[in-house]
Amino acid sequence: MSYRKGHHFTLEKHSYSSHAGIDFSKVSEDELRELWLETLQNGMHGLCFSMYEDGQKPGDVITEEQVSRRIEIIKPYTKWVRSFSCIEGNEHIPRIAKQQGLKTMVGAWLGDDLELNEKEIAGLITLAKEGCVDIAAVGNEVLYRNDLTKEQLLGYIHRVKEALPNTQVGYVDAYYEFTQHQDIVDATDVVLANCYPYWEGCPMEYSLNHMQQMFGQATDAARGKKVIITETGWPSEGSTLRGSISNAVNAMKYFINTQAWSAKDDIDILYFSSFDESWKVGAEGDVGAFWGLWDKNEKLKF
Repeated sequence: MSYRKGHHFTLEKHSYSSHAGIDFSKVSEDELRELWLETLQNGMHGLCFSMYEDGQKPGDVITEEQVSRRIEIIKPYTKWVRSFSCIEGNEHIPRIAKQQGLKTMVGAWLGDDLELNEKEIAGLITLAKEGCVDIAAVGNEVLYRNDLTKEQLLGYIHRVKEALPNTQVGYVDAYYEFTQHQDIVDATDVVLANCYPYWEGCPMEYSLNHMQQMFGQATDAARGKKVIITETGWPSEGSTLRGSISNAVNAMKYFINTQAWSAKDDIDILYFSSFDESWKVGAEGDVGAFWGLWDKNEKLKF
């Protein structure tokens, strides 16, 4: 597939603003669904991998067969796959993705369980030495959750960098954390920023501009290092968060605008997420289960 090939055709048919995105005012819902599908079929830079079927959750060990089936579903649409852990079956993701010709951002999940952290770090290093890791992500929103001290996190980052001198190493967190922690930027090769206008209560019509501002703040903090948006998305169902309305129409609009901007300005974005996951309803509330481009039964939503 020639990725992004059709985006220019899409933008020619619809009025596009660099900050507001596509003008959806004259687009019917049927046309919106067609545009969403066309955008998906044009391909995207990257996609966050959703691991768990209905009834499964982190802590369950997932089979190679399940991972392989889901990689097969998404591989026509993306160049990169992002995983979040290196244990409990998550180690299958980069191995199978590589076999299918995809690039990988592989995460070691770090939390307050130091014993599990050791398993994650060892797993990440092993996968990288196998040639399965293009970018190593040492931790995800650890500082945001206050699971570890910054000194502990830096210790893990330095260990991975020392073990993997030929692999790009980064750390994933909310975009504003890099402004507050310049030493994390200094310790890594690439800035991996999560950017969610939804979680900041932003109305849909301003969401693209808001994400661009988030990206700009991370870019300023990066001081010349590459910035990748490692998560962004919009839920298709669930409760409203201030100005952010969770529904299918907004989920489609956000995906279209994100991919149009990614293509036009050559921004590396790993969209969140591939499949709906029912377990994700705790801290995120009812919207947590509805971030996928595919539903929990692995069917395209729109």
